[in-house]
Amino acid sequence: QKTHLKSICLQYQLYLLLNSHFFCLLKNGMGLIIFFLCAYVPKTEASHCKWAEVLEDLEKIKASKDIDVSLYTANTDEDEECQEPVLRCFFLETQVIIHECSIKNCSATPDILNIWKNGNASLENNKVNSTTLAKCKECEEYEEKKFTEFIQSFVKVIQRDCK
Repeated sequence: QKTHLKSICLQYQLYLLLNSHFFCLLKNGMGLIIFFLCAYVPKTEASHCKWAEVLEDLEKIKASKDIDVSLYTANTDEDEECQEPVLRCFFLETQVIIHECSIKNCSATPDILNIWKNGNASLENNKVNSTTLAKCKECEEYEEKKFTEFIQSFVKVIQRDCK
């Protein structure tokens, strides 16, 4: 499972630097520069798309020849308020791919598992309210499409969410 380990390590190092030398650093000009740079880094990390790892894995499995399955594929042009249920639908359908790959012993299984784990981890904290769900389609209401079309739509929806 991929994590934001690099970000955590960088922030921890910055914490140690500031904690141990905070007052000494602020006495000179170089210290102020370092302080402002350190304060800027977390803002840069926060703007990082939370779906970056998912996009990388989707690119890896896009050309997989051993996955032959039809999947419910949400529309990429759904209303903005339906974005969360659409994402949930795509991640739910990855379970179908995982099941298919367990039968066929696909080479892309680790990447698909990463997609599913990262998706669930990101969506777990977000609860969709019932009024939003009432306005949006259920996953099974969407048209079934081939794996390649599913992946293309999945990528578009995630890129839209990252903007």
